Amino acid sequence: MSQKDDVKRTLALLVEKAPGHSVEVRVPPYGAVQAVEGGRHTRGTPRAVVETDPETWIAVATGELSWAEAVESGRVRASGERTDLSAYLPLT
Repeated sequence: MSQKDDVKRTLALLVEKAPGHSVEVRVPPYGAVQAVEGGRHTRGTPRAVVETDPETWIAVATGELSWAEAVESGRVRASGERTDLSAYLPLT
């Protein structure tokens, strides 16, 4: 599987595990999803955003890297309510 496929597959798993629309999770250039129960985002800048690179996303999704370590090191940028995804990780 390619890195792009891995990112898309794990983002889909996140949506299954944490359905909702309160947090936008971005893994450029491969994908972005809305997840986590709460208020729905429909226009403009989302209230809660998580953004990271594909390598870091795959590492936290598979448990190779903890969510806390990724955030503390700056490899994951998370701002807004409900952006602590540690309760949903690892995904695989």
